[in-house]
Parts: sequence; structure tokens; C-alpha cells
Amino acid sequence: MDEPILKTKLYVPPLRPEIVSRPRLLARMKMGLQLKLTLVAAPAGYGKTTLLSE
Repeated sequence: MDEPILKTKLYVPPLRPEIVSRPRLLARMKMGLQLKLTLVAAPAGYGKTTLLSE
């Protein structure tokens, strides 16, 4: 099964100036940097990509 990877799946979008800062989630993400794997899971539209791009 040779399926191409969509370029949009590897592209980090630029941060928009009007995003809401989420310091508590950012702190948890920083803690996850010390681990081998950090999973970010939520339904569509919950800001996973925005959180990761911060």
C-alpha cells in the first residue's frame, strides 16, 4: 500500500495573532517533551494544531 503523504499533514501553519493563550496546556506540553511519546487527542476543531504550533 503505497499512499502519498499529504503535504498539509507535514506543514505547520503560521500562528494567528488573535489566538487565545492556554498556559496550562502549554505547560503540560513542555512536560511531555521529556517523554518518548506525547499524544494530543481531541475532536476536530478543538485546537490541536494551534496548540502544537505554539
